[in-house]
Amino acid sequence: MTRPEPALHLKPAKDKSLQRRHPWVYAGAVERVSGKPAPGDTVRVLAADGRFLAHAAFSPSSVIRARVWTFDEAETVDAAFIAARVQAAVARREPLRDGSDALRLVFGEADALPGCIVDRYGAQLVVQCLSTGAERWRETIVDALVAATGCTAVYERSDASAREREGLALRTGPIRGEAPAPVPVVEHGVRYRVDVVGGHKTGFYIDQRDSRALVREHAAGRRVLNCFCYTGGFTLAARQGGAIEATSIDASAEALAMAQANERDNGFEAPSTWLQANVFDALKTLLAEGRRYDLIVLDPPKFAPSAQHVDAASRAYKEINLKALRLLAPGGLLFTFSCSGAIGADLFRRIVADAAVDAGVDAQLLRHLAAGIDHPMAITHPEGEYLKGLMLRRM
Repeated sequence: MTRPEPALHLKPAKDKSLQRRHPWVYAGAVERVSGKPAPGDTVRVLAADGRFLAHAAFSPSSVIRARVWTFDEAETVDAAFIAARVQAAVARREPLRDGSDALRLVFGEADALPGCIVDRYGAQLVVQCLSTGAERWRETIVDALVAATGCTAVYERSDASAREREGLALRTGPIRGEAPAPVPVVEHGVRYRVDVVGGHKTGFYIDQRDSRALVREHAAGRRVLNCFCYTGGFTLAARQGGAIEATSIDASAEALAMAQANERDNGFEAPSTWLQANVFDALKTLLAEGRRYDLIVLDPPKFAPSAQHVDAASRAYKEINLKALRLLAPGGLLFTFSCSGAIGADLFRRIVADAAVDAGVDAQLLRHLAAGIDHPMAITHPEGEYLKGLMLRRM
């Protein structure tokens, strides 16, 4: 006799989000679990009346109790299914390779591979398995990536806090090949070194590629201030665009050393100013010194890792934007960002507007900014929209 497939049975009226094809099942929506699924096993998600809703990866330790693989009951989640999803995600990015050899190949739920992130730096792949489902199919995913890209060097950076929330231990190291030295990449003519072993995220902020290009387009003849500069992405884009002066601030000595190496690699004639400092303190000092800039970039780390941190994060975002607006010369441009998923686009815009009011300046909103198109968002999964930005002009 065939053993019934494990299933999550939802409470009455808790199937509405799945009916709208949202890919997460929260623990509070689950009435009971039938069968004995292990972490990462595929389970059937059933409505209270027994109707099929989805096949999903089970995660017993997470608030997100299951992540949907497919809403099609006829599909079977097996190695061929996972490999086909990987191959399709890679194929969708193929037209985007012109102009940069740093590219996101797989973006979790947006590519129907929840919890799986894959970035490509030249011939080097970097993989993050951040959910039990991605962990369960890790080897299949890697094999499919190698087959789809021809890359034989694969490094794992499964060291984000999301993995711990899934009940998984952190893990890093080579999966295929050896641990790489910093990997050289070129983005719109600017050369960068990417530390995939010890750098932020998978080594580089690929998601800001379009915004770096926009900064480059507007940098000519401007004095630039880049805050939370990391390895100098926005700074070097501004230098390439003709900035006459660039000051960059970061708290990390290691990041600044890489930034200066990146600057040397690009052969810019006069070196930039690189300051190792707390940005909040540095902005206060620059104001006291009467400095003025024509273009300022604020690209801070995630101030709100969860909803509990929204109030404190809002105050932090307001403080840095207020100071930046005061440092900005009339006619100057401010590129300001939040990568906190808990800070929605509307809230972020209100925070920056309040900062302008308190700074006593008038500003025009020129553009809303977001991650590049290799970081798509599933239209039924708004949580995937984490990066938001504004391009402002001080009047």
